[in-house]
Order: sequence, then structure tokens, then C-alpha cells
Amino acid sequence: MQFTGIVVPLQTKNMGMKYKAIIFDLDGTLTDTLEDLFLSVNYALRSCGLPLREKNEVRRFVGNGVRKLIERSVPEGTEQRVVEQCFETFQAHYIIHCQDHTQLYPGIATLLTALNAKGYRMAVVSNKIQDGVNELAHTFFNGVIHVAIGEQPGIPRKPAPDMVLTALRRLCVEPSEAVYVGDSDVDIQTAANAGLPCISVLWGFRSRDYLACHGATTMVERPQDLLALV
Repeated sequence: MQFTGIVVPLQTKNMGMKYKAIIFDLDGTLTDTLEDLFLSVNYALRSCGLPLREKNEVRRFVGNGVRKLIERSVPEGTEQRVVEQCFETFQAHYIIHCQDHTQLYPGIATLLTALNAKGYRMAVVSNKIQDGVNELAHTFFNGVIHVAIGEQPGIPRKPAPDMVLTALRRLCVEPSEAVYVGDSDVDIQTAANAGLPCISVLWGFRSRDYLACHGATTMVERPQDLLALV
């Protein structure tokens, strides 16, 4: 049987209701940021005299914030002093170059415009540093995404629910009125911790099999398929 673009379980919490808000992950969900992350990781590793990483390795390392990205990228046993130097170098480079190759996934601009026209409140919640989130939100989502939250002091990173709950408060929406959309196991965990149903997208950094093995129950192959679920 040909895949239709949407995989929905027989019983999915709240999937038949009309939501007021949609919380989106950023990297791998709305924006294809892999090339810029890959280049900044290798710039930092090279600057610190460490071996470089392949792009698919960086793809696997993304999802738990940039500090964890660097900790996974440096060789095991690297001195903490060097890890910190590499992390600071990465941050400085990425803030400047985070838009060199990054772009929206095909169909995302049309999707967000349609959702905004229908009156949905939307937020981005990302483990990317706040400065990077701000840059991308200003470039790609100005006037469409209403709240953009990145890694910052005082708010625990995903999969803790705090970023999502902060976004919902700023949107003036209850968790029961929202759905979470992401591309990774971290997103599935985050949605569960925040008490939101999760829609997993298949165009991002993780495969369908990987997502299914990590608890995904509702998956979409194309951005336009989201409209049928929210």
C-alpha cells in the first residue's frame, strides 16, 4: 500500500480536536540548519586542534542543545578546558554564520502562512542558543511566529517541559489547547513531559524507524499534512 503522508494510530489523544496553539521545534522541523551547524562544529574543532566530524555524525549529535552537541563532537576524554574553548568558539562562529546555508524546508512557509491565517497561535521552542533562535525567527518567521524561545539561563532545556510551558503562558493558551510538532526523540519526550500530544515530522534529522522506536505515534511526511491534524 502506498504511503499517504500521514501515519496516525487508532487511538491518539486529542487528535480530533481543534487546537488553539502549535508549538514547533526549530532545527529539523521548520529550518534545515544542518549545514551551518556542521560547519561551525568543524570550525571549532579545527581551531582547537581536534579531529573533524562527518556531517552525518553532527546530524546524530543535534537535539540536546549546543553544549551537548560540542560534548558529543569532541573526542572522548578531551580535557574540560578544551571542551569549554571549543564550545565558546562554536558559539561565536555560529551566531555570525547561522544563516549562511540555513533555509526553511519546502512547504513550511506556505504551512505557517495558512496556519496564521486560520488564527492559530504559534511558538518556536528550541535547544539552540537564544541569540541563534532570535536571528532565525527574525529572518524567517517575523509576524507569523508569536513566541520564540531558545536556550537561556533560568529555563531548563528540552526534554524538560519548562520551555514549552513558558511558551504557552506567553501565548495565553492552556496545554490542553496545544499540540507539539518536532522531528526527534527529544521532542517526543518534551511533548510528553509538558502534557501535549506530539506530531513527529519525517523530513528532519531522524528517520521514521528511529522515531517509531522512540515512541512516535503520529507522523507526517509533508508539511501540508499537518493541516489535516490540527
